[in-house]
Amino acid sequence: MSDFIGGEYDVIVVGAGHAGCEAALASARLGHKTAIFSLNLDSIANMPCNPNIGGTAKGQLVRELDALGGQMGISADATFIQSKILNRAKGPAVYSLRAQIDRRAYSGYMKLVLEQQENLDLKQAEVTEILYDEKKVTGIRVHTNAKYLCKALILTTGTYLKGRIIIGETSFEGGPDGLFPANRLSDSLKNLGIEILRFKTGTPARINRRSVDFSKLIEQPGDDEIVPFSFMTTELKENQVSCYMSHTTKETHRIIQENLHRSPLYSGDIEGIGPRYCPSIEDKIVKFADKESHQIFVEPMGLGTMEMYLQGMSTSLPEDVQIKMIRSVPGLENAVVMRPAYAIEYDCINPTQLKLSLEHKEIEGLFFAGQINGSSGYEEAAAQGLIAGINASMKLENREPLILDRSQAYIGVLIDDLVTKGTNEPYRMMTSRAEYRLWLRQDNADVRLTPIGRKIGLVSDERYNKFLKKRNQVEGEIKRLKETILPPSDHINSFLERHGSARIVTGIKLYDLLKRPEIEYEHLSEIDQKADLSKEVLEQVTINIKYEGYLKRQMNQIDQFKRMEERRLPDDIDYSEIHGLSLEARQKLNSLRPLSLGQASRISGVSPADISVLLVYLESRKRKKSK
Repeated sequence: MSDFIGGEYDVIVVGAGHAGCEAALASARLGHKTAIFSLNLDSIANMPCNPNIGGTAKGQLVRELDALGGQMGISADATFIQSKILNRAKGPAVYSLRAQIDRRAYSGYMKLVLEQQENLDLKQAEVTEILYDEKKVTGIRVHTNAKYLCKALILTTGTYLKGRIIIGETSFEGGPDGLFPANRLSDSLKNLGIEILRFKTGTPARINRRSVDFSKLIEQPGDDEIVPFSFMTTELKENQVSCYMSHTTKETHRIIQENLHRSPLYSGDIEGIGPRYCPSIEDKIVKFADKESHQIFVEPMGLGTMEMYLQGMSTSLPEDVQIKMIRSVPGLENAVVMRPAYAIEYDCINPTQLKLSLEHKEIEGLFFAGQINGSSGYEEAAAQGLIAGINASMKLENREPLILDRSQAYIGVLIDDLVTKGTNEPYRMMTSRAEYRLWLRQDNADVRLTPIGRKIGLVSDERYNKFLKKRNQVEGEIKRLKETILPPSDHINSFLERHGSARIVTGIKLYDLLKRPEIEYEHLSEIDQKADLSKEVLEQVTINIKYEGYLKRQMNQIDQFKRMEERRLPDDIDYSEIHGLSLEARQKLNSLRPLSLGQASRISGVSPADISVLLVYLESRKRKKSK
């Protein structure tokens, strides 16, 4: 083979999807010479599934990576075509921003950001081999046999590793959207002793907008008041499109049931494990046989195309069955399918082989991020990519890695779940996975994480000063509301009665008045001089006051959690020699090597009794050392 050296870099990123973009930008922005490799530079930041960003729990991830200095939020704000806040009726803990994105505009925007970034080179090539020396990464080899040397390597290969497309009885090698797969890198990973898993995901059919009867669909417009993803976005364009909703019918279900024998999902042709929280339509029909219909969302792919995406109709049924199935849905009776739905199988790794920094435990300088770690979703990938890019940089600078814990960020929950618990299906972020979700809200992501991003070096002076101004305004307004006391009067009591609130006979602080559930901040302008503050500041003020009791309780829970996380487990423990531990606990603890007692408690197979044994062991070890 040729020994041609194509280049030498501090960091190389393999894959230019959402994880790769964030990883490469973080590394380059932190001053390290970086290269990002893609099978096709025209597919950078591609959205092969639905072109939307955010949604339940995912909106929180985007806000968090933006607060740390990431790129996805800014790019989404620049290219969205419809925006709305989900879960408005459920309270601020689960508010989630979701935006429909112009797919091609987003990809082009992100490609230009990469091209303009100092310290970053873009390369089009298939990476076929990882080069290493005594369990330490030294570079990569590409399909032309050229070698590129590096000090740290980040793999963000998405669903391309040995990708196989399945449509009914037809299957062929391929990546998403008809792109080439990466067939040789998996073997290189196996040669390194890395455990490989086989997962499956899929995407619904795309249809031509001109063939849709919108009179039979339910229109779903965006919000009148648009909230940006990025804390830096000051000006937003208006919503430019609507999404639409329809539903399956008895005829849809009949067509599917009569053709289940042709579904590779049930015939055994699909070997990979699919996402439980985003099942195919045939899976829904079988598992929820009592449901008469399922919602179908018809959503635009962008402003410059007639393609529309059928959210909720993911399938691997044959193309002829797909057409019949789609045309049984109200409004889609004459639908013209432009791209059939497909399932895709791909290789990924068992993420329990990684440290919380996303570096491999045994191979120095090798990091993983995104779907290669068993996760699904653009947002989950981007969040991991940012952390991997930061930690590759931290390693090169001999600095401590950035490890966000479960009480600091959804990003911390995501990575801890993958690394500590592992996953036997494509992992999806959900609000229910976060124990401290009232604290981990999307509105306060900057409060939680911007100081951390500043310390790392990704937060600019402009962003940090803007954050400080907002924080000071929130604190100042809360202080003012606590200090302003209203005496009882006819005017005040008349105001209270109008809003269905109890009259007062003694003075009351505005702070305590706002705690009443029927009183909103905007109501106070009737009895108080209105403060000239932004909506973002007033939202923070209102949530902090109205949920004060719940937040205090949550912070007490976080304090308890922190105490467990601070009980570090020494690296040299041989768990097989600790009497009292169950056999499963010994095996899991020796294999996963948790950093703390808290992390150990979250490992599947480690019981509370095992944690008690570890506590006794740590105390005994401490006494021996002190003697």
